[in-house]
Amino acid sequence: MAKLPEKTKQIAQVHAQLINSVVMACHNKAIQPQLEPVLTSSAENGWGNLVLRIRKILAGSRNSKLLIGLDEEDAAIILAILVGLQDATQLPKLSDPNDAKFAAPGLARMILAAEKGDVSALTALSEMAEQMVATSGNMKFLGAVLQPIINGERDINKLSKYMDEQGKKLVENLLEELEKIRN
Repeated sequence: MAKLPEKTKQIAQVHAQLINSVVMACHNKAIQPQLEPVLTSSAENGWGNLVLRIRKILAGSRNSKLLIGLDEEDAAIILAILVGLQDATQLPKLSDPNDAKFAAPGLARMILAAEKGDVSALTALSEMAEQMVATSGNMKFLGAVLQPIINGERDINKLSKYMDEQGKKLVENLLEELEKIRN
């Protein structure tokens, strides 16, 4: 199996949430609609080339030609997705989010869809929670509280009880994002 170069791993770690989400959506087409707002937002914020390549991967392309013409960061993200599709052990870990504000919007949209009974969102969150609980640190605890959040729990102290400050900030951002998209 292919292994990622160290620099590519470092870039991929910064974008771990996106990379893992794309790989999960490739394995489970039913959750692709939950990825769409993230892709649309990314394209609107100057990541059009990257989003175009991600859409090709979601459509089934696995060709390394997808890397041609990309800058170093975009190429690292696409390479991490392609390698992650071949070997899930090469995916960047979700154990320590580098910046909670980037993870919260996509997760909040999935939670809102799950609250409304969207089966694909519930399935995706269930799979995500299972992966998260198998890790350590904040992501393990976040995985454990996804269901209570879907069920309406909003007490930040209960939801972040075992988390450090970074984890607590992720939960705060998630709850703020849920409130924002509800209104």
